[in-house]
Amino acid sequence: MPVDDVFVAIGDATRRAILDELAERDGQTLFEICTRLTTRHGIGSSRQAISQHLDILARAGLVRAERNGRYKFHYADFRPLRAVVDRWPIPEEKL
Repeated sequence: MPVDDVFVAIGDATRRAILDELAERDGQTLFEICTRLTTRHGIGSSRQAISQHLDILARAGLVRAERNGRYKFHYADFRPLRAVVDRWPIPEEKL
């Protein structure tokens, strides 16, 4: 995955909130994600808007979806963030 896609994906507060929610509880449906964003983050976006955010996250490789029957479950994959860390490694900090 190009690093640019990762930066675009995490450059939006709503997408970061989606990743936070999936990090806390992976494998959520669109309805569950929308509900958690509204109740926990005050984000009242439409399901269509959240679906578009999920598509951007998926293009960056940060989210994958699996269909099970009539439901589609979304899972976080934080491995693409490794490209950012590898590009600019953090030196050891002295305490």
